Amino acid sequence: MSDQALAVKTRPARKQQQRSIVTQQKLLDAAIEAFSENGFKGTSTRDIADRAGVHHPLITYHFKNKDSLWRAATNGIFREFNIALVKAIAAVPVADPKARAVAFIRTYVRYAHKQPALHKIILQEANYPSARLDWLVQNHLRPLFKEVVQQLKELQELGIAPPGDPALLFNMIRVSAGALLALALEIKGTSNIDFDSPATLEELADMIIRIFLPGPLPGR
Repeated sequence: MSDQALAVKTRPARKQQQRSIVTQQKLLDAAIEAFSENGFKGTSTRDIADRAGVHHPLITYHFKNKDSLWRAATNGIFREFNIALVKAIAAVPVADPKARAVAFIRTYVRYAHKQPALHKIILQEANYPSARLDWLVQNHLRPLFKEVVQQLKELQELGIAPPGDPALLFNMIRVSAGALLALALEIKGTSNIDFDSPATLEELADMIIRIFLPGPLPGR
């Protein structure tokens, strides 16, 4: 087969592959939106297909079932967060533990604003025991918890973070950012605080840092 004939034959396959990738992403985006708004039980695959603007059978074609789609959507949320976190931490000197903690908080606040489903899906699943909650804890929440709590212990020993149970401290930091941003519409209505304002978002991060990381590095 000539190179020209091969190129002609390959072109439709590439277009089909590209369409498949686009369809998958539309379904994932729609699933994230639907699951974060209505929870797993309150979301139908037909609703997701309608939001994505694709035919309903394409969900089972690409993801087999609703549970697989939920896991794929959740993986995507945390994968993007982890990428943002790795980039932020990499820009901070290893010898400056407070700066690394500050980078974590700022990254968490900014990503939770950009992708409120990060916290909303956790809230949806935390309402009752389920295999999905167990999976979420095992694959995404516990690994982050272990790493950050160890860093908080070191910051407490240095006098940078306040004393107390570091696990409780971690969750207070996480909820101070995530829960506030998940309630952004209600907070805007009751308190006239607009988290879509970059200045307000940075003020939130600054306040969390001042409250939970009040101490300077030793020798500074």
